[in-house]
Amino acid sequence: MHPPQELARTAAEAQRPVVLVGPPNVGKSALFFRLTGRYATVSNYPGTTVDLLMGRLPDGGPLLDTPGTRSLFPLSAEEQITQAVLLTAQPQAVIQVADARQLRQALLLTLQLAELEVPMVLDLNLMDEAQAEGVEIDLEGLAARLGVPVVATVAVSGQGLDRLRALIPEARVPRVRPTYDPPLEEALQRLEAHLPPGPGRRYQALGMLLHDPLILQQIPDEALREEAAALRRNLEAHYGRPLPYVLARQRHRWAEELLKDLVRRKPHAAGSWARLQRQLDAFTLHPVAGWLIIALVLWATYQFVGIFGAQTLVGFLEETVFGIWLLPWITALAERWIPWPLVRDFLFGPYGQISMALTYGLAIVLPIVSTFFLVFSLMEDSGYLPRLAAMLNRPFKAMGLNGRAVLPLVLGLGCVTMATMTTRVLHTRKERVLVTLLLALAVPCSAQLGVIFGMIAMAGPAALGIWLGIVAAVLGLVGLLAARVIPGESSDFILELPPLRMPRLDNLLAKTLARLEWYLKEVVPLFMLSTAILFALDRLGWLGVIESAMAPLVSGWLGLPPQTAGMFLLGFLRRDYGATGLFDMALEGLLTPHQVLVSLVVITLFIPCMATVIMMIREHGWRTAMMITAFVFPFAFFVGGLVHWGLLWLAGR
Repeated sequence: MHPPQELARTAAEAQRPVVLVGPPNVGKSALFFRLTGRYATVSNYPGTTVDLLMGRLPDGGPLLDTPGTRSLFPLSAEEQITQAVLLTAQPQAVIQVADARQLRQALLLTLQLAELEVPMVLDLNLMDEAQAEGVEIDLEGLAARLGVPVVATVAVSGQGLDRLRALIPEARVPRVRPTYDPPLEEALQRLEAHLPPGPGRRYQALGMLLHDPLILQQIPDEALREEAAALRRNLEAHYGRPLPYVLARQRHRWAEELLKDLVRRKPHAAGSWARLQRQLDAFTLHPVAGWLIIALVLWATYQFVGIFGAQTLVGFLEETVFGIWLLPWITALAERWIPWPLVRDFLFGPYGQISMALTYGLAIVLPIVSTFFLVFSLMEDSGYLPRLAAMLNRPFKAMGLNGRAVLPLVLGLGCVTMATMTTRVLHTRKERVLVTLLLALAVPCSAQLGVIFGMIAMAGPAALGIWLGIVAAVLGLVGLLAARVIPGESSDFILELPPLRMPRLDNLLAKTLARLEWYLKEVVPLFMLSTAILFALDRLGWLGVIESAMAPLVSGWLGLPPQTAGMFLLGFLRRDYGATGLFDMALEGLLTPHQVLVSLVVITLFIPCMATVIMMIREHGWRTAMMITAFVFPFAFFVGGLVHWGLLWLAGR
């Protein structure tokens, strides 16, 4: 994960930005899209905007979308990034995006921005949903009490956005300064007296009392830090409660007092859509019906991604667009205008950059991830994804994880390389390493899944149950044991469920296009690098040597034909290509149903591809990536051998 300070320095190098700040599930990323024309990576799930997203306002000024945060005294990696930006980027204005239905909770963050003394605009988003629930807010009265501009918006439709743009230059530092209980006020004043003059002294004093790491880094006076620690101990002894709890209670009282006579709730009759929302909400979290809905969602996802994307679209692009229209024409031009055989082979040979890397990245994977991204965006915007996380939280606990791990594991069914990057949303290093291990071991990407189901159809319906059972058992057992071996702690799982919503088509398309832009920029170059490595091994003659060295293991322990070794080597560089090679062998009658099942187990448990290994190095470092790789390879062959000999024993041979 990028250090928060590094991200903040990047922001500070630009023109002083306008910064979006707010908790998850308030439409902050949708607002960013409406203001800049570009969508944030993910929304409607806690922690999914894990990096700073930068765009341009219509006047050319920079706009930053920060990760979701509920507090400027961080409890998570995402909140650390937001805190670092606000402390170092010197924003010209902060737009606090709040849920209009939960104004009291929003004011807790407003208070901290006031103590930090940054100019701000308060944006009450989701106003349509608030009005549907009978909520009425006196915007002018609230603006007068806070001393900052206040605007109501509906980001998904653009309502109120013109007013928000006009108010950005009028951003003001809130004039409210809440007063805490006398013991707490006295402690804060003692610390503030030692701080240099300037804005944000109250925030710095609070940070010292709360032992905030980033604040303490800015305080070189060791004696002052020790005094802050002593004051905290005294305060907690006085109140008999942890200091964060004491501060939260007093801030809640302040927010309630400030909102007096400003918010009213009118009685309203629930419409048919509201009643349907409540019923669906209850079903998605029901201990029985919830799992049936998960099965239905997975089936629908497979039909759209695995059948339509991986078969219909891939078949058209690979066989027709590339196979008939593009590659023969480009190859003919190359043979005519490129006189060097090595260059032609590098571009158009069996392991060529165009014939293999770009065909793979654009004709095979692109349509699959496009359909998957569309489905994933639908789950986000509908509000179903957090409910899926809540349902899976209990089984994940046994593996030292929580419901947040749903995001990278589900994304792994689209592209494991991309999913490895999204492990950043997990709060502890232990959780990030553990999910990366499970992704590398037992989560097949969407491109591979299509091939796997095609091969399973050859082996019979019983093979599907056996394969699923083995993969699920490996996932659970390795996760359970690794959680006890990998050092570190697991984080708590606190999740606010947004309401179920009807997604908007324009938002779904905008998100999908933004993710495809990321795929083309980040992932396709890794595919090209992997293909270049494969080309070099082939030219040096090492491919044949490796295949010969693997033959005894493949034939003796796994009971597979010797040429299967080449497919496994290809599977390391690109696992779905290895699966495709096995599929071709099965079509040619070179594999029995028994061997099809064994080979599928091995190729599923392989490291996904070189691109994923490179991504693991980038995210977790060389040592962790090599340890995962060193475990997965022999373990895949070990389990495959157990399956082979177990099936022989059951057959009585």
